[in-house]
Amino acid sequence: MPEPEFTARGVRIGKGLRSLTRAGQIRISEGRVRLLTSYGSEIDSAPVQAVRASTPRFGAGDRARADLGGTRYSLTLGESDPDPGTPGTPSARRFVEAVRRAAGRGR
Repeated sequence: MPEPEFTARGVRIGKGLRSLTRAGQIRISEGRVRLLTSYGSEIDSAPVQAVRASTPRFGAGDRARADLGGTRYSLTLGESDPDPGTPGTPSARRFVEAVRRAAGRGR
């Protein structure tokens, strides 16, 4: 299995006002974005081309929104695997950039 392009652990994943997990994971690998519970069970996944990711214009640098095939999720990213190319970049921004890179949309 190839290395994931992006991994974040300790992610709070919510749908609407409901929290689905407070210690979930996000993985981008093999052309898919996967939202996982802390136990590794899949909450949702979609091909990267069907995923829209963004960060709020105002607010904390650890928050992001993701639309996986029409289902909207709010994400609060905790720690993520270090990316030596982008030191000091907030996790949410790295997630959005990773989705765009994986989908071939550039920056």
